[in-house]
Amino acid sequence: MTVRDQPSRDNELGDFLRARRAALDPHGAGFPDDGRLRRVPGLRREELAQLAHVSVDYVVRLEQGRTRRVSRSVLDALADALRLAPDERAYLFALADAAPAPAVPPSGRPPVDPQLRQLLATMHDVPAMVLNRRLDVLAWNRAATALLTDFGTLAPGERNLIRLTFLDDAYRALYADWPRAARDCVATLRMEAGRHPEDRELTSLIGELTACDANFRAWWADHRVRGPRQLTKTYAHPLAGPLTLDVQQFTVDTRPDQQLIAYTAPPGSPAHEGLRFLLQWAPAPRG
Repeated sequence: MTVRDQPSRDNELGDFLRARRAALDPHGAGFPDDGRLRRVPGLRREELAQLAHVSVDYVVRLEQGRTRRVSRSVLDALADALRLAPDERAYLFALADAAPAPAVPPSGRPPVDPQLRQLLATMHDVPAMVLNRRLDVLAWNRAATALLTDFGTLAPGERNLIRLTFLDDAYRALYADWPRAARDCVATLRMEAGRHPEDRELTSLIGELTACDANFRAWWADHRVRGPRQLTKTYAHPLAGPLTLDVQQFTVDTRPDQQLIAYTAPPGSPAHEGLRFLLQWAPAPRG
């Protein structure tokens, strides 16, 4: 892969604005066909400038990375003009606030508190894990091993849900709808990359996936973002069959970079019975 193909954080704000401008239907934004040929899909720069009440030159400078600091009122106007969803609006503000970069955090993975590990161990019937913002798997319980994989058999650097989703064939096969799940992963990763441009391990993960997977490269270029929300995931488990599970996400007050993730199903549902069957045969996790 050439240097040009490598992911760059030099002008994420401009790249995002161009991507969202290209994705917006001009007719839906109120611009009728004027007979001029559009060289690229989406809004022209002058149309975005008109909607956001800024100059065309200002839009050009933003997209070219020649203006890094943007007022909140202008960001709101751009977000409204581009009809950004709440996650996309939050991502836009995160990119604009990224300069100057904050202090670089220490490398490595923060420890999981013993009390949190004890909580995981007591969740006998609920697959659960502790993740950081990069979706590194920091701790897991027996039920998570039964549902997903035995993370203890993997090298620490390979215990990452997004990396497994794209680069591990067995893990990938667990998803009933892999493209949808994988695209959601990319959107989550891009949101975190916008919020934490200083995270070198996150940048390294993005570079690895960009180099190794064509789908990741294409979906990363879409600039789709998503933040926390109520989720359901459907797995095609080789032992328990199809399992549609609710994904519960809990922040850890003592460790702001960590989340407790739990997979549940309504009592009496096929997925609940499938989990019960699966846990009867689950070995104790390693690691």
